Amino acid sequence: MPARFVDLDRQTPMFLPYDLREWVPAGHIVHFILDAVEQLPIAHFRVNERGSGSEQYPPRMMLALLIYCYATGRFGSRTIEAASYSDVAVRYLCANHHPDHDSICTFRTANKQAFEAAFVSVLQLAQHLRLSKVGTVSVDGTKLQANASKHAAVSYARAGEMIAQLELEVQELVGRARQAENQETKEALDIPAELTRREDRKAALQQARRVIEARAKEMAAAQQADYQAKQAKRQAQREAGKKPRGPEPTPPSATPDPKAQYNFTDPQAAS
Repeated sequence: MPARFVDLDRQTPMFLPYDLREWVPAGHIVHFILDAVEQLPIAHFRVNERGSGSEQYPPRMMLALLIYCYATGRFGSRTIEAASYSDVAVRYLCANHHPDHDSICTFRTANKQAFEAAFVSVLQLAQHLRLSKVGTVSVDGTKLQANASKHAAVSYARAGEMIAQLELEVQELVGRARQAENQETKEALDIPAELTRREDRKAALQQARRVIEARAKEMAAAQQADYQAKQAKRQAQREAGKKPRGPEPTPPSATPDPKAQYNFTDPQAAS
């Protein structure tokens, strides 16, 4: 009996639940973050009070967006913007809006201290509710003395240590965000506009394969004469009763190297 596979049809429209709330399980951490952010004062966050220009995203949404993405390992503003399209939880958090990377970066830098303080407050709330983690961020004090974290009662000094530890956690995440931002700015790798449509993308990929295959054949043909000369030399040594040294020459292959690349911006450039 031949192997049987699940049928994958990406061309037929895929109907998902209309209500975004149905996309995210009830126990998902994004619900906790949204509820926690709702408890925090936000009057001190900087916004455009004049109301000029384009509509701005609500501070609570941006705050929850950054906390959730940082806590789940996404730090660069372009990565977070992309997550608003591809990550169901982020899409739910943003109510199906898609903050651009400039807005995300501006909110973080303009509200640096307020954001960090709010992040620590959310982690404290998680700690109070006896959650062990918020995403990947530990809040149960395991980075402090293990035996001290077993106590149900927390002393004033101990509480201060735990808050300091949460502040360090947040500072580390913010530092990683700055690094990711710098790296994204350097790379700024976006799919060219002509590759966004499926038909154009397939045609471009097929052309890339043809170019890579043709280059491999040209290279093999160029190396063939050298290969034949080495073979003839070794054969002459054998006929003279001598044993050729070294391994046998490898015949040139017309099969492209899997790592061979095609430059869509400059098709003539060899990689």
